[in-house]
Amino acid sequence: MKKNLLLWSLLILSLTHNAAQNTTPQLAKGLTQVHDLFNASNKPGVSCYRIPAIVTATNGDLVVAIDERVPSCQDLRGSRDINIVIRRSTDRGENWSEIERIVDFPAGLSASDPSMIVDQVTGEIFLFYNFMDLDKEKDVYYLHVVKSTDHGKSWTKPEDITSQIAKPEWHKDFKFITSGRGIQTSTGKLLHCMVNLDHGLHLFGSDDHGKSWHLIDTPIKPGNESKVVELANGSWMINSRANGKKKRFVHVSSDRGKSWETRPEPELIDPGCNGSIVRYTSIKDGYRKNRLLFSNAKMKKGRQNMTVRISYDEGETWTEGKTIYPGSAAYSSMTVLDNGHIGLFFEKDYYTENLFVSFSLEWLTDGKDLFELPQVK
Repeated sequence: MKKNLLLWSLLILSLTHNAAQNTTPQLAKGLTQVHDLFNASNKPGVSCYRIPAIVTATNGDLVVAIDERVPSCQDLRGSRDINIVIRRSTDRGENWSEIERIVDFPAGLSASDPSMIVDQVTGEIFLFYNFMDLDKEKDVYYLHVVKSTDHGKSWTKPEDITSQIAKPEWHKDFKFITSGRGIQTSTGKLLHCMVNLDHGLHLFGSDDHGKSWHLIDTPIKPGNESKVVELANGSWMINSRANGKKKRFVHVSSDRGKSWETRPEPELIDPGCNGSIVRYTSIKDGYRKNRLLFSNAKMKKGRQNMTVRISYDEGETWTEGKTIYPGSAAYSSMTVLDNGHIGLFFEKDYYTENLFVSFSLEWLTDGKDLFELPQVK
């Protein structure tokens, strides 16, 4: 009798163990590269790494940037020591450089929320972040930029551009440049998103390759952390986080930001989290199709289920997408590699890991769509 009870107990334990294993979230199979680039458990003295950003330099190198949050994992207003750190890859994500601090102020001065724009004309990379002096001006946000002329190997000293892109009366407002990335339009203009929670989402830009910056003074709502892309017809489209709405909102301007048409995106469900949208291919660049890519935590509630979707009609409709990771996942940032693969950099498992993964268009679409080089005109 005792022997039978023991056997039954072992069987139940085995079944319970197997069930637990089967419910543990797993990354999608077939990813080309998988690297945990920033993990605080491997870095003594760092509480966490948060807020990922990734771009592809004009020479094909990958550059990733992120917050290094030292005393705690709190955001800018609650931490006296946040640095901006980067890593680079010269082989499409197979190998990565060591972690390098490129913005490191003394304690009490913090930098947070990195984002980047690559100027395809000059080859320069602009890296933006939000700055705060927690001892002298707590809760007052300043907006900074640094620049690299050698594909991320070295960076200039910080430049304060607050007076160029924010109104004086906004001095004490909760304002910030949104993390992730901005764009360069087909006319060469550099374009990015800046949020003022009191006065609305705004765009800012540069027409002289980053020598100076200006505010596009048309407020847009609703719009928290947002990303902008240029549509095939030259219009600008902003995809916005909208807290409490359980979905994304889209704003489109056909007159360079003077006016906007706003619509909800019920297809793009969202728990109130930063996402990423990038241009993948354009017919006017010689490709067979127009394609946009969108990544986010595809849930109405709870930050999980990191998913990448495709639009073939300039954001009017979206595919159901492919789940990259079904478990805890939050902020994400995407880039297109020089071989046509897609790079995704995202926060995983309650901000403990920050993964870079890459995959082909064929993998993303289960063989229904293939990347082809653009036709030479």
